Amino acid sequence: MKVRVAVAVMTVLLLMYIVLAGQRAVVLLGSGQTIGVVMGVALLVLPLLALWAIGRELWFGVRAQQLGERLDAEGGLPDEDLPVRPSGRIERADGDALFPRYRADVEAHPGDWRARYRLALAYDAAGDRRRAREAVRTAVRLETAERRAA
Repeated sequence: MKVRVAVAVMTVLLLMYIVLAGQRAVVLLGSGQTIGVVMGVALLVLPLLALWAIGRELWFGVRAQQLGERLDAEGGLPDEDLPVRPSGRIERADGDALFPRYRADVEAHPGDWRARYRLALAYDAAGDRRRAREAVRTAVRLETAERRAA
């Protein structure tokens, strides 16, 4: 729940920034001076890029959660009970120990989004967020292709 609140706050702050930047952009565009017009265009373009980027990340989060919920409903989430740190994160050594099992599952079933999602959880448990995100992205692509084919 904390993550959702943080995302909502960040999104509202970004929208406020876009509105304020847009107002400044209009003023600068109306100045008629070359540098003012260039800065006005930049103030319009950069917030739009930021809006696109945050929209993309929000959609990634929604899709990742949907896949996790679907896998949970199917009973396909890993059920290992691993010790955790006081922060709630899994002990890294225990996460590393899980990794070979889920990697072998992906190698055996390269087109299975479920195996890819479980691999993402193993990457995350091992502390490799970059690879975890990439594995979830691949799982989303595979699940979308599977759904469209059905």
